[in-house]
Amino acid sequence: MSDYKPNGFTSIGGQALIEGVMMRGKETIAIAVRKPDGEIEMKTESVSAVSKMKLTKLPIFRGVFSLISSMVVGVRALTYSAEFYALDEAEEKDWFEKKLDKIFGEKADDVLLGFSIVFAFAFALLLFGVLPTGIVGFFKRFVESAWVLSAMEGVLKFAMFITYIVVISKMKEIKRVFEYHGAEHKTIHCYESGKEVTVENAKTFTTLHPRCGTSFMFYVLSISIILFSFLSWDNLLLRIVSKIVLLPVVAGLSYELIKLAGKSTHPIVKVLSAPGLWLQKLTTNEPDDAQLEVAIAAFKRVLEDEEK
Repeated sequence: MSDYKPNGFTSIGGQALIEGVMMRGKETIAIAVRKPDGEIEMKTESVSAVSKMKLTKLPIFRGVFSLISSMVVGVRALTYSAEFYALDEAEEKDWFEKKLDKIFGEKADDVLLGFSIVFAFAFALLLFGVLPTGIVGFFKRFVESAWVLSAMEGVLKFAMFITYIVVISKMKEIKRVFEYHGAEHKTIHCYESGKEVTVENAKTFTTLHPRCGTSFMFYVLSISIILFSFLSWDNLLLRIVSKIVLLPVVAGLSYELIKLAGKSTHPIVKVLSAPGLWLQKLTTNEPDDAQLEVAIAAFKRVLEDEEK
């Protein structure tokens, strides 16, 4: 692998999908999926007008809007890619989907998407927010120091996060997604290096990139541990509610760090980025040429509009 020495920076970012890659720029979102017949299906759409509002450009605020927007766009893109690999396209809808169709009609898919996003957010909050607090809270009777309790909670959070990644990485389908994740990073690395974005050039780069969702999650966990250590352990319910209230601050600060990591090669920034890059070794795998071709197709489609 060649050492990554960027001579440029792009705001284009992406997400791995089921047999595909989504790339997102300032104006355009491109989704490329390798269909079962081997062809690449391309879908493009414009970035939401909400994402262009002045408020979404302000420090901290832009992190919150970016997180929400990424979840909405990401789930929609993932659902789209999954449609090409449905086990049984003729399978009858379940009672819940039928109920949504009856109530919301043509808007049923959007409502279902909303449910999916809310469920994903609630699951993450429960798993990495509420559960660690509840478990560590059990030890309040044995540990008096609030700082020790917070440290225990932090260690537990990271342990659960890493365990979760390791477990899902063993799934065959997720392994393929992680390969496309690697293809996404290699493609962006190749462009930022100044080389022509081709499969042969892209394959020489590392699968790790400082401006990655995995690194973002590391920053979220780290900042939340530091910030939440100042919250009282006297009332566990109040502690959990306070965490939820402070989540926008955590997301905003994490976003600022991830943007800095993607632009700067300063030694201090590299040190801050290192743990997130180590974690990416669990969430990215080496892609094959066909996967790189998909990532490059999506990237170039977005780049067409970015360079206008």
